[in-house]
Amino acid sequence: MRKGRLFNRPTAIILILVSICCLVVVIMSMLNLPEIPTGDSEIEFQQSSELGKFGEMMLEMLPTDLAFTVFVPSERAFEHDLGLRGNHSLSSEEWNNTYATVSRVLGFSAVPRKIYSDSIPIGKEKSFDSISGFELYVSKDLEGELVVNGVRSKWVDMQKGELVVHIMEGVIMDAQFEQSVRPDDERGGGRLCFTH
Repeated sequence: MRKGRLFNRPTAIILILVSICCLVVVIMSMLNLPEIPTGDSEIEFQQSSELGKFGEMMLEMLPTDLAFTVFVPSERAFEHDLGLRGNHSLSSEEWNNTYATVSRVLGFSAVPRKIYSDSIPIGKEKSFDSISGFELYVSKDLEGELVVNGVRSKWVDMQKGELVVHIMEGVIMDAQFEQSVRPDDERGGGRLCFTH
């Protein structure tokens, strides 16, 4: 070996290994593709008009850059089960009651993780905690429809940002909330009454 050489053999090997590792890291970060949702029944979010004003209000309450699954009641379910009607319930007189009701329903029906319909096996039930701590029992019936605490799905696997949205044929709520909110048909217009 000659003296005065800038690199000796072990140093050259270490530099080559470090360079290769850096190159691998750069290539891996360039290949980091966005998450592709699973599921054959994936529906574009914009294709469904079933979400309605109250469903949109629910989704606006969540950040779209975090992973959540939301079991949103259909517009008909909001009207039938909670007495919420578009024009009346969104008026300035009813806004506070409507917002409180919709945010409470969100607490019962949002799960802080992605749940696609394909991740639920047919005939088996999986349990998830909603953001309010309410336990959701999710299963899939023989027809391939999601069932959450007895409420069947209408549309599944829609996406808005990182949110996975399933539109349900009813409202997911606990018994106490169900008893506290009821449509008051005698006053007309589906006004909500809160009982204590």
